[in-house]
Amino acid sequence: MPEQAIAGRVLSVASECVPLVKTGGLADVVGALPKALAGQGWQMRVLMPAYRGLADRLERAEEVWTGGDLFGGPAIVLAGRVDGLDMLLLSAPHLYDRDGGPYSVAGHDHADNPERFAALCWVAAEIARDGLGDGWRPDLVHAHDWQGGLVPAYLRYGGIGVKSVITVHNIAFQGVVPADRLAALRLPGAEFTSDGLEYYGRISTLKAGLVTADAITTVSPTYAEELMRPAFGMGLEGVIAARAARVHGILNGVDTEVWDPAGDLEAEPFDSRRLMRKALNRDRLRAEFGLGEVPGPLAIVVSRLTGQKGIDLIPAVLPDFIAAGGGLAVLGSGEPGLEGAMHAAAARFPGRVGVTIGYDEALSHRMFAGADAVLVPSRFEPCGLTQMYGLRYGTLPVVAETGGLADTVINASPMALAAGAATGISFHPTDALAFGQALRRLTQLYAQPKVWAAMQRAAMRQPVGWEVSSAAYAALYADLLG
Repeated sequence: MPEQAIAGRVLSVASECVPLVKTGGLADVVGALPKALAGQGWQMRVLMPAYRGLADRLERAEEVWTGGDLFGGPAIVLAGRVDGLDMLLLSAPHLYDRDGGPYSVAGHDHADNPERFAALCWVAAEIARDGLGDGWRPDLVHAHDWQGGLVPAYLRYGGIGVKSVITVHNIAFQGVVPADRLAALRLPGAEFTSDGLEYYGRISTLKAGLVTADAITTVSPTYAEELMRPAFGMGLEGVIAARAARVHGILNGVDTEVWDPAGDLEAEPFDSRRLMRKALNRDRLRAEFGLGEVPGPLAIVVSRLTGQKGIDLIPAVLPDFIAAGGGLAVLGSGEPGLEGAMHAAAARFPGRVGVTIGYDEALSHRMFAGADAVLVPSRFEPCGLTQMYGLRYGTLPVVAETGGLADTVINASPMALAAGAATGISFHPTDALAFGQALRRLTQLYAQPKVWAAMQRAAMRQPVGWEVSSAAYAALYADLLG
């Protein structure tokens, strides 16, 4: 891109990013934003930790920053490209070269997680202040979740005149740290107040970002409103409400090239004009999960198996759904009790319920291509991507009416059906009674082929890409830079 065409330079700071590391939707968003914003004239580079083996994946790696003592050891930043993304990897072996995942090993958090992600934030602030060895310096820094929460704080407390944005992907994770780590995290003691870093006698790195960032975004408009209420704010609702004028709900998108039923290499290709070909994928999905004939809707669950995702509601609603002709294929992992409950359901309903514990990206594509419906009964959902994948593939979402689920799925009400606008089914409150009623509605609609096909086509017409959202981010960045 020519120099004069650049609207601005943004440093994105996150703990994970597709295609390098993914534990959830955060990585998808961080990986998608640079490409989406490039079309708006913004040049974005992603800074994340160089977990074990990641530096080897950089193309044309170049050392662009060096630090002496970074929270207990030396560090460098390597610049390079991965699958078209401009990446900056913070290589600090004493912090990141270890067994396990980004946050834990053998089910236990790394004890020095506060320092590990404080180091990431500290380096981001250093880059904002002094730039990199290749001459690149950001005009704005965009931090993500609690792992990036100290970036705005270091900028503010360090007197570094670079604007900052923090995005809350899931407020349930707040980076809570004992108060006696204040100095170790290089934070000023004078800011340990209720209006600053103090959070119920401890430190919250997420709160630190919320009170010091120039703008706060959430990953859907409804979630932005929900976070100001005790039922969803999880102790930070007052902080969010106090900064309401700086809170922006910007819906996530999905990569419509990766998630494309007409070009998905994992599936028999189809589109809204060739819906009959979806039946071929349905047959393959049944075979893959060991399912027999399913006369009603074949539903899928592709999710973390946790209470937040409402997975505990499924055993209560499943018997009636199976009796009405439905079938279920489950892919996911999470709480042992819920994994066990899914296995028990498969044993109770052989040939109608199939379960795979774990995660398989290719399998998830085949599931969305072949299923009739995707179930997302989350108790809260900041944005959610699975319902968008469902829309894209004509796999109608059945969702709890919360957060991004409420913003993306048009409920099959009589008026929406009459207008040809319905794209799924939503229910409220998030309990077994309402969920069961939604599944009964699903089976009724499935029994009406013309109505069902019209809903599928409406769903597949829904814009779920990054075009609108990237424009909103670009407008926010431009406003911050004046």
